[in-house]
Amino acid sequence: MLIGKQSWQYTSRPVICATGTVGGPFEAAGALPQAFDVLHDDIWVGQESFEKAQTVFVEEAVKTALKKASLTTDDVQFMLAGDLLNQLTPSSFAARTLQIPYMGLFGACATSMEGLAIGAMMVHTQAAEHVVAVASSHHSATEKQFRYPTEYGGQKPPTAQWTATAAGAAVLTGSGQGPRVTGATIGRVVDMGMSDPFNMGGAMAPAAADTIARHFTDFNRTPEDYDLIVTGDLGQIGLPVARDLLKQKGYMLDHDLFGDCGLMLYKASQSVFAGASGPGCSAAVTYGHLLNEMTKQGWQRILVVATGALLSPLSYQQKESIPCIAHAAVIETDGGGHHL
Repeated sequence: MLIGKQSWQYTSRPVICATGTVGGPFEAAGALPQAFDVLHDDIWVGQESFEKAQTVFVEEAVKTALKKASLTTDDVQFMLAGDLLNQLTPSSFAARTLQIPYMGLFGACATSMEGLAIGAMMVHTQAAEHVVAVASSHHSATEKQFRYPTEYGGQKPPTAQWTATAAGAAVLTGSGQGPRVTGATIGRVVDMGMSDPFNMGGAMAPAAADTIARHFTDFNRTPEDYDLIVTGDLGQIGLPVARDLLKQKGYMLDHDLFGDCGLMLYKASQSVFAGASGPGCSAAVTYGHLLNEMTKQGWQRILVVATGALLSPLSYQQKESIPCIAHAAVIETDGGGHHL
């Protein structure tokens, strides 16, 4: 179970039996509209606030995944959920509606793989038969909390990223057909002293490199053991920094092998600055795109390294630097090859 210093190996190979992804209008116009089960043409989704809209996204992602798995909420023992907003209110309010026993997680944009890793451990140890892990974000709600409301129209630097309006859920179980979670590496907090909230990619890159290098050491693997290694939302700034840091550690990751969910979600013509971000970005791209690409491309093993900046409006106001973290999950195929 524990392998190396900070990794888990799941010998029972928990199965991702179904997924559910929900996106907004900007995501519908992006590069991966086919990755979403549900796409809305209104970021409000009929609600009176962006925060309530994000709650709807979480509920829909979970319900979609459960429907595809032919399960009900009563069949699920635990829901692991997280987002970026104050005290995880969208996740908690969705759990209020869904009535699945709930644990809220905060790993910032790394929450997607944190939830997948913990959920896989629960299934692996037979602490649960079915677990749902979900992560979400909402562009306008996040902007309002961490930066400026969109109505303000503040100028952003080119290092800024666009928070995705998206949610992604995965149902984990102990048997059946589907991609399998076979390992995880839990990251350390890495803080290189950066304090610019408009350069999350640069701040998170050292944490991503630290977790990836530790993963290779703990599992005694090299980059060549993977068909794809993808980070959560390092974007145009952070991804090359992480690549250079890994090169310094002796790991060469070429452009075909090493990618980023934040660079996949939108088109080049969309004004997203350095790329996409948010817990919903890595969750939706992984569960709605990469898992299907494993079947389509014949990939056997991928490593998803979700990246998170652990700042808050309060820590920024107090002029603190930005602690960052990255959590990695290994996903392998079992020959099932069905659409999630």
